[in-house]
Amino acid sequence: MEWLNAFIETYPVFLRGMLLTFQLTAVSVFIAIFIGLFFAFLKISNIKPLEWLADLYIFIVRGTPLVVQIFVFYFGLTSLDISQFWSVVLGLAFHNGAYIAEIFRGTIQSIDRGQMEAGRSLGMTNNLAYRRIILPQAMRRAMPPLGNQFIIALKDSSLASFIGMYELFNVATTYGSNNFDYMTYLLIVAVYYLILVLIFSILVRYIEKRMSISD
Repeated sequence: MEWLNAFIETYPVFLRGMLLTFQLTAVSVFIAIFIGLFFAFLKISNIKPLEWLADLYIFIVRGTPLVVQIFVFYFGLTSLDISQFWSVVLGLAFHNGAYIAEIFRGTIQSIDRGQMEAGRSLGMTNNLAYRRIILPQAMRRAMPPLGNQFIIALKDSSLASFIGMYELFNVATTYGSNNFDYMTYLLIVAVYYLILVLIFSILVRYIEKRMSISD
């Protein structure tokens, strides 16, 4: 039961690390949703230069490791006196925005074209029809993959430890190094990640149910 004793003794520090992990994930995904929506509209704009710009952004994100993107944002933005926290948040948002863009693109294009035509026949502009007809339905369809992306972003936030942020994974490796017992503290941090994933999964299911009721 050594690991249980270690779990009890270290929970105040791990809770602080878990809070930082949650903050990194929540803020970065919130920003990434707007980035993703922006590039999703570029992808479906039928304006070639805008489509190419969106394709280039998605290609760069998919073609380079996330840890490299975090380092680029960290060293690039801290030189501009932007804090470590916001450097990591923007790096994670930049990365997740590409995948969220593809989620939104797919769900928007899955809405029947006749609904846009129906909105236009009622005198709506394209923007108004998107806001009142297309986007609400697309958001409902996007919730399951967005929930999965949120969980992926949560686990990806562990890469912030590479630049010294004292989030969950860094707490575990620091304790493991100090006590020459990495396995115990890696098992402990796995429990904390599972707790966060469970909380987020329940939250996403609750939002999905609320949306289905409103539908």
